[in-house]
Amino acid sequence: MPDETLPPAPPPAASAPPPGDGHRTQVNIEDEMRKSYLDYSMSVIIGRALPDVRDGLKPVHRRILYAMHTEGLHHNKRYSKCAGVVGEVLKKYHPHGDSSVYDALVRLVQDWNMRYPLVDGQGNFGSVDGDPAAAYRYTECRLEKLADFLLADIDKDTVGWGPNFDDSTQEPLVLPARFPNLLVNGSSGIAVGMATSIPPHNMGEVVDAAIHLVQNPKATIPELMRFVPGPDFPTAGIILGRDGIRKAYETGRGNITVRARAAIEVHPKTEREAIVVTEIPYQVNKAKLVEHIADLVRDKKLEGISDLRDESSREGMRVVIELKRDAVAQVVLNNLYAHTALQTGFGVTLLSIDGGQPRILNLKEMLERFVAHRRDVVTRRTRYELKQARAREHILLGYQIALDHLDEIIELIKKAADREAARDQMMARFGLSELQAKAILELQLQRLTGLERQKILDELAEVQKLIARLKEILASEKVLLQVIVDELKEVRQLFADERRTEIQGDPGDLDLEDLIAEEEMVVTVSHLGYVKRNPVSLYRAQHRGGRGKTGAGAREEDFLESLFVASTHSYLFVFSDKGKVYWLKVHEIPQASRAARGKPIVNLVQLAPGEKVAAILPVRQLPAPPAGADEVLDQEVAAATEAAEKEAVAAEQEFVFLATRKGSIKKTRLDAFSRPRTAGIIAVGIEEGDALISARLTDGRSHVLLSTAQGMAIRFEETDVRATGRGAYGVKGITLADGDEVVSAEVVAPAREGELAPTILTVTANGYGKRTELGEYRLQTRGGKGIITIKTTERNGPVVAATSVLETEEVMLITNKGMLIRMPARGISLIGRNTQGVRLITVESREEQVAGVARVAEGEPEVEGAAPADGAPASEAAGEEPGEPDGGADGGEPEGGDGDGA
Repeated sequence: MPDETLPPAPPPAASAPPPGDGHRTQVNIEDEMRKSYLDYSMSVIIGRALPDVRDGLKPVHRRILYAMHTEGLHHNKRYSKCAGVVGEVLKKYHPHGDSSVYDALVRLVQDWNMRYPLVDGQGNFGSVDGDPAAAYRYTECRLEKLADFLLADIDKDTVGWGPNFDDSTQEPLVLPARFPNLLVNGSSGIAVGMATSIPPHNMGEVVDAAIHLVQNPKATIPELMRFVPGPDFPTAGIILGRDGIRKAYETGRGNITVRARAAIEVHPKTEREAIVVTEIPYQVNKAKLVEHIADLVRDKKLEGISDLRDESSREGMRVVIELKRDAVAQVVLNNLYAHTALQTGFGVTLLSIDGGQPRILNLKEMLERFVAHRRDVVTRRTRYELKQARAREHILLGYQIALDHLDEIIELIKKAADREAARDQMMARFGLSELQAKAILELQLQRLTGLERQKILDELAEVQKLIARLKEILASEKVLLQVIVDELKEVRQLFADERRTEIQGDPGDLDLEDLIAEEEMVVTVSHLGYVKRNPVSLYRAQHRGGRGKTGAGAREEDFLESLFVASTHSYLFVFSDKGKVYWLKVHEIPQASRAARGKPIVNLVQLAPGEKVAAILPVRQLPAPPAGADEVLDQEVAAATEAAEKEAVAAEQEFVFLATRKGSIKKTRLDAFSRPRTAGIIAVGIEEGDALISARLTDGRSHVLLSTAQGMAIRFEETDVRATGRGAYGVKGITLADGDEVVSAEVVAPAREGELAPTILTVTANGYGKRTELGEYRLQTRGGKGIITIKTTERNGPVVAATSVLETEEVMLITNKGMLIRMPARGISLIGRNTQGVRLITVESREEQVAGVARVAEGEPEVEGAAPADGAPASEAAGEEPGEPDGGADGGEPEGGDGDGA
């Protein structure tokens, strides 16, 4: 209530501001709110949320490390209760809640948050599943060895100090930091109106970049990125694309796509596929990730998943996602990437405190600030050490004078009335300083022995040598920088490790092909239409005649018919025996174990009822379709003019060469297949009772070698066959004997000068075969009967395949029982045409036969297995079967006519 004893004050004049009463001042509320908010914001930004660019630490982390340092909790000391550390930090440095300090301490321990943890914890400090740490009264901690390199030389006046919150003690404003901790461990934090998000990096890479910058101050960011290709997350994973990394390093802002590492495994018994996740993106909660996947499956937003379980243990992370039998694993995985945290974006903002102000810096600027900090630290440390060394030298010089006049000084001390008198007399007699005289008076008698006297002189020499070294550092910028480099190299030697996060090329918008590394694959196709792929490296090379290795599992009624080697990025033309072609990619074929059957090809391409796969043609890249291609496809035409064919040959246009079981052949330009339909398109007209058996890519100028089951072969020029449209029928390639049929159509060409000459490898059903010089197959006109290529005796069985190989290549043979052998071509005997050959693979029964043959490009793994044993027959070592002659008894060679045969 107002005091009624006082008269009311007169109202103030309208133009004059109300006067203050000495305790209150009237201000504009907008100005006061603006000023107070800015003060609060800067306090949060500088004092809590953002790291310092020099040591990469926020104030709370710096205070925790320094408090542990002062408590003596180093890596080689015992653990101490975290409660004591939290209490020490709260008491002296950080006047906030205990939970904020303990949470910060816990993060310094967690190896899934910190690429290089700074605190060594004992007890429960949480998990990657988001489990909280135990209370600080249960856990213990001490500094990691790496933290000592952040705090090294802090007691040598290397950094600035400031008063703590109550002026009771001093705390460091920054740590000396011998390595770029801000980049190595990263940081994240939200301030007022700004946020920082700095990813962790590999220690060795960052240190190498810092050293390079010290030695080359004008280095550009692309040069530094040769050392630091990108972040290296503690949870590993895969970074997709380099554009985001480059933008972040150049501008301080960018977005990086991080993907989990997942593999597709096949259960050996059930043949069920499963996606196994062993690495997840940085800062993704594994338990919530698994829960989210389960929710999507329950809500029918993810199809093809039958079971989900977390098998993670101390040995590592392992999340297993089992698939249904009809699911395509790569498609399911692609959906997981698109709809879950298995693929996330990491937003990079390189914001930190620089010179007391928040700034966004690029990669070079961050390293420059660190190098400048180290230059300042080393300079201040050197000055401190020089000061200490000079003080020690001063004392040692006094000892030297005393030792030179030892008897006189002893006599002087004995006669002196007291300590002060002795000191003054020594100073007057020998020109000593007060410090020197005092040190001599405190010198123990044991130091006067001969050995101890020499130690004093040796120490003086060492101190003087140290002083010269310290002066050199201060006098030379080059020497100073070399000290920084040497200390960085020491850190790298002690703490650098292998990169965990893989960096892959830019995948675009989840294009499946871009997500798969390009590598050579062995693709197998069974009689019942099961297809699968495996890396070529899965099969080791063996010597001929071996038993082989399981290449694919098969039911009793099924067997393998063919295999080939192609890149995962290659296109596949799947030709059916009815003359249609379907389009596919190698990476779309599911990968399975060697013993697995694979997937039905009808699930990958839409074969018509009754159709079987006849040939699969790998094509590296499709040419652009010719003008009017759409009309050509719609009309299913045949007939390209001879002029068009000549133009195609001159332009090095590729052709598709097709052959049927009854000896019909056809050639069509490759660009006619550039726009296939999902339901397939006609590749060749097939007559009743015939079937397509082979498709090959040609350049229009090669030779063609047709081989038959009864051991006949014909070689003719490809120009004998003019190019026709896709819907056309073929022309006669070889005249067949009764019961005979074509088994192979190979495109061959004589070797050019300086090139290895190709040879013809012929393989029979019972596992025998041989190589023959191409020159032994003389050119004929298409349509003839051909000449003998191998004797098809009861021992050999019919011919399965004939293919062109070089000595530097390796070949694979596979049987209808799933056994596969890989051997160098040079290990197969090179003999004449009219011969039986040698054993290439051992078949165990009459029911087992060779089903397919394929070449492997040179440069694959070396041949494994023992060489022929000592004492083995020379024929065995030379690649021949002992006791079995190469040639037939008669040596005859029936030949067909050279006419057209049409």
